[in-house]
Amino acid sequence: MSIVKRFSLFTMILFTVAACAGKPQPANVENICSIFKQYPKWYWATQDVQKRWGVPINVQMAIIYQESRFSAKAKPPRGKLLGIIPWKRPSSAKGYSQALKGTWDEYQESAGKNRATRSAFADAADFVGWYGYQANQRAGISRSDAYPLYLAYHEGIGGYQRRSYANKTWLINIAQKVQSRAATYQRQLQGCQAKLKKKPWYRFW
Repeated sequence: MSIVKRFSLFTMILFTVAACAGKPQPANVENICSIFKQYPKWYWATQDVQKRWGVPINVQMAIIYQESRFSAKAKPPRGKLLGIIPWKRPSSAKGYSQALKGTWDEYQESAGKNRATRSAFADAADFVGWYGYQANQRAGISRSDAYPLYLAYHEGIGGYQRRSYANKTWLINIAQKVQSRAATYQRQLQGCQAKLKKKPWYRFW
């Protein structure tokens, strides 16, 4: 292989790794305006998800906040063997949305997103939108109601329908926090949305 071809291959690998690596956590995860000002493409991605799946921007962002605090590298903490030795992780969840591998595989096939990765924000947001759409179609959950939507997101749609969350006070409390954050994000967004950077015309094609 020539030096030029090797360099081209190396460059392609670098770009691929960079694309999959995800961005650093936003400086202020408590404010949706700050997040979108720092990462305009995230705003455009959530707009696209809202149009495609009907899940509002604030609900998408509240769920992602709860799952990963907007960290592309988020994973469940490892268990401890004998209380001291790092052991296996409790699940296959990872990335912004903390989607399980099996559910992610289902999403890729159902949504036609074979190249989607859990460490890419746009893909993670689309997953949340897709899941909200499935919850609406299968369980009648409003796509704008963050409380039951998060319960279904955590327990699975079947688990939600069986009310598997009923005796999980800790989970109900978390779902209430997601609902509260969604409301806060909505208020913040209403105050800054007109000032956020618009998607360039060429990104519509």
